[in-house]
Amino acid sequence: MSARGELRVQDLSVRFAGQEHFLFSVASLEIAAGSSLGISGISGAGKTTLFHCLAGIAKPNTGAICWDGTDICSLRDDALGRWRHQNLGLVFQDFHLIDGLSALDNVLLPACFDSWRPAPAVRERACELLDAVGVATGERMAAMLSRGERQRVALARALLLQPGIVMTDEPTASLDPEHRRQIGDLLIELVRSQGATLIVISHEHELLARLDRRMSLRDGQLQLGTDQV
Repeated sequence: MSARGELRVQDLSVRFAGQEHFLFSVASLEIAAGSSLGISGISGAGKTTLFHCLAGIAKPNTGAICWDGTDICSLRDDALGRWRHQNLGLVFQDFHLIDGLSALDNVLLPACFDSWRPAPAVRERACELLDAVGVATGERMAAMLSRGERQRVALARALLLQPGIVMTDEPTASLDPEHRRQIGDLLIELVRSQGATLIVISHEHELLARLDRRMSLRDGQLQLGTDQV
């Protein structure tokens, strides 16, 4: 099976209603399948908006966002939802866990779109992922988890269906240095182990430096980083 997760962006621009100038524009961006890209920038630069555009959550004013040859900007809402489910694993800043469900049931949520009762193999993978990210028991309710544990559960959920693309928005924000390193290690190791393309929005230089490429969203432009690794 060929690698998934090749990205080609052309003439992308976003401008909010009532604004005279574009929030940002991206003339061209290419990411090879299975590689990783980190995007940094000051608060308000548009990083999360770019994240939402690349994930098909928000639509730009102009441009094409082609994942493996499919321009997600041209998809209707129902087709776009199917594409995200089949190809994308997301970790948001606020994790979007359901407090009334256990950690395990939160990880299993993506599989519930296919069946109310996930297959035993899927349930086993969910348990293995929770173990890999260091959550001791999946039976604890999400409401009882610490912020670091919630991040780990969100990461496990993003990887459950082995997506070809994994995107994370500030995955190490608000954590102490030790937990930042742990979450960064888990993120990179687990995504690489399944050969997925990884996009990380972050201001943590230590994490960004470990990725294949680094870019900065600055003055409305996505610019090549100066410390490529």
